[in-house]
Amino acid sequence: MRRCLLHLACVLLGVVLVSSRPLYGQPVEVPDSVQGGWHVDLAGKLSGSQAAYRNWQEGGLNTLSITSTLDGRLEYESDRWVQAYDMRLSFGIVQQDTLAVRKAEDLIRLAGALSYIGDGFFRVFNPTIALGMRTQFAAGFNYDKDPFGAGRPPPIKTSDLFAPATLTQSLGLTYDAGSWFSERFSAASKETVVLIERLRPLYDVDPTRNVRYEVGVESVTTVNREVAQNVQLQSTLTLFKAVVQPSPVDVIWESLVNMRVNSWLNVGLEYVMLYDTNRSQAVQIKEVLSVGVSFEII
Repeated sequence: MRRCLLHLACVLLGVVLVSSRPLYGQPVEVPDSVQGGWHVDLAGKLSGSQAAYRNWQEGGLNTLSITSTLDGRLEYESDRWVQAYDMRLSFGIVQQDTLAVRKAEDLIRLAGALSYIGDGFFRVFNPTIALGMRTQFAAGFNYDKDPFGAGRPPPIKTSDLFAPATLTQSLGLTYDAGSWFSERFSAASKETVVLIERLRPLYDVDPTRNVRYEVGVESVTTVNREVAQNVQLQSTLTLFKAVVQPSPVDVIWESLVNMRVNSWLNVGLEYVMLYDTNRSQAVQIKEVLSVGVSFEII
């Protein structure tokens, strides 16, 4: 497990570093496939921390952590159509004192949308088709208890690549208020995929099937705005309500505050809240504070 995590972290780290090499050589040449109306943004970020102690009477834990992130956006706009594709890949590891290497961050998120700019009403509210996928790279474990209730000693494996994965498809209307705010309301379908059979009970998936299907309505609210000089806020609130299953609204609220110190050094504060009773009755929260080196690749 330790070797796999280190290998995966090195692979993603290598992707970020190799992709960023043009920054130190010739100007970036955008391929023909992304010229003529296409707008491309691709950025990598490396962040980490380290603490070491020797004969330190006050005590402390030797700690090493590193996280690499790759963010990308591909957008095309014509007189009538707007295409937008987003990607976020993130993976991090941490080691504390004599403990084995553990996963600290793990995310694969892909999204795409196609909007039509019409006349009259459809000039303001654009018909939109959207797709999304969310999963992770590597296995995750519960180090505190056995979530299956079998009484086995931890760590207990609870997740892996496409176990789970959430896929969404929606058709609706998008209101776009310039470049900083948008709201999409749609009829939507949602699939929860769990390819590992023994993990399916944790995500309310039938053990005899790979997928749990839901049909309902979805709302996606996005804010992307500079709230102060060199301080950028990106926040997305996604709500999904199944119309057949008697379950509460599923909520994912993702917010990132990025504070740029200079052209390559920045500080990030990330907050993610997840509420899905098919996974847990409790509200799940993730908070990440990072200081890292960023690379504007394209």
